[in-house]
Amino acid sequence: QFHEDGFLVLERFFSAEECDSMRSQMRRIVAEMEVPPHCRTAFSTREEEQLQAQGSSDYFLTSGDKIRFFFEKGVLDEKGNFLIPKEKSLSKVGHALHAYDPVFKQITHSPKVQELGRKLGLERPVVVQSMYIFKTPMTLLAVTPHQDATFLHTEPLGRVLGFWIALEDATQENGCLWFIPGSHTNGIARRMVRAASGASTCVEFVGSEPAYDDKQFIPLPISKGGLILIHGEVVHKSELNSSESSRHVFTFHVMEAKGTTWSKENWLQPTPELPFPSLYT
Repeated sequence: QFHEDGFLVLERFFSAEECDSMRSQMRRIVAEMEVPPHCRTAFSTREEEQLQAQGSSDYFLTSGDKIRFFFEKGVLDEKGNFLIPKEKSLSKVGHALHAYDPVFKQITHSPKVQELGRKLGLERPVVVQSMYIFKTPMTLLAVTPHQDATFLHTEPLGRVLGFWIALEDATQENGCLWFIPGSHTNGIARRMVRAASGASTCVEFVGSEPAYDDKQFIPLPISKGGLILIHGEVVHKSELNSSESSRHVFTFHVMEAKGTTWSKENWLQPTPELPFPSLYT
């Protein structure tokens, strides 16, 4: 089913207790959050805003081996002070929770995740990034149609896999994922690459996302504890959260390292401090 559709829904993969432990841990992380005002970056999935916010931000580009905070639009004043409670201001926390936080590390490398990797035939999987996504009530952030390999490019393609864990019920009202089944077989339409030194932004896009027919997308609501496996080239999106409930998610990406080259043009790069760790422990 996964190879045919490019995604797979596994309900109740994680227990309610495991989900609650991740949410509790994130509450602790946010409570202790101290972000210098000049580093307060609004996160966006729209191309021109990505180039402006992430693309000009060293804070984003160097977050692959750190735990950093990214905010919704309009939650900070021009001086970088919060206009709303900070716990309601976040879009996501990334990109190395899997390496540096004990709770998220344990989930990422849990025996059932490792067993799933082996069932999928992964021989030398490594974890390349992780994110906690908040999707707060009434958030204005829809995630535009995209392919993960646009941002996490490999040679050959087909070596990146997303694990998307619902920490609360994900419904059509609060912004569940939507997919185009089978769209992982057509290659990729664009890439986000590091720009040449001296450019006005740190990243740039090569190619462009085609206009997709909304009628091709199917929604994938999923209950708390459910896991969605996401092929690196499948086209997916999420709409804005029009409900009064949040849609918290922990997600991480794995690459099959055997016979694979990680693009040196990707925004995210392994570092001496954090080489991509093996999924299997």
